[in-house]
Amino acid sequence: MKLRNILASAILVATAAQTASAETLRLGTEGAYPPFNYIEADGKIAGFDVEIGLELCKRIGVECDLVAQDWDGIIPGLLANKYDFIIASMFITEERKKQVDFTDPYYLAAMTHVVPKGAGITEFTNDALSGKVIGAQSGTTQADFIEATYPDADIRLYPTQDEVNLDMASGRIDMQVGDMLPMLDWTTKSDDGGCCELAGEPITDPAFVGEGVGIAVRQEDDDLREKLNAALAEIRADGTYKAINDKYFDIDVYTMK
Repeated sequence: MKLRNILASAILVATAAQTASAETLRLGTEGAYPPFNYIEADGKIAGFDVEIGLELCKRIGVECDLVAQDWDGIIPGLLANKYDFIIASMFITEERKKQVDFTDPYYLAAMTHVVPKGAGITEFTNDALSGKVIGAQSGTTQADFIEATYPDADIRLYPTQDEVNLDMASGRIDMQVGDMLPMLDWTTKSDDGGCCELAGEPITDPAFVGEGVGIAVRQEDDDLREKLNAALAEIRADGTYKAINDKYFDIDVYTMK
């Protein structure tokens, strides 16, 4: 009986240790992509991605610590176990699926051209933009798009979206390509973004915008992916997603309507 009690106690201790270790997950995001993820003046990470991610953590019964990571290293950071999942407005693409798995999309996406007001840029072909200085954030599908579409332009790639915007507002680039919602936010709600406007048709080629925007997990973490999917469906159904969405956007970004 005594041995049985000792064994039972050992099992309880081991189980408790496993439970405790599973109570906290680390959520990786960029922190430089407003309004989706950004650093506030007090140093806290905030934004639509962050609020959705923390709500999903709550629904699957875990605490989540936030980890900021530069975009270029965000997938390597996940693979190196710096955090357990990424929610950072990442397009679901075939190339990325070679390295990570994705949840169902948590919003749809399109890209857009941004040009200075009054610049007269209305034709978006390689010939029309030959020699123009075109910017995008490095390591993004926007960068892939301008490199593939405008090979005769002067391509400038930047570590963060904020740096692209700064050079755009300062007149150092003639055009940029960015994610539509942040670009709409920048051009309509910020002082420096008043220089510029969205132009041309939305860029929706699946080769570049993929299947929407998803949460990335390591390929072996099937259980976590399915829990996040279930939680996402739950917050869509009970109105929590809409409440978070409406704090940041005038449209439902899940449907783009």
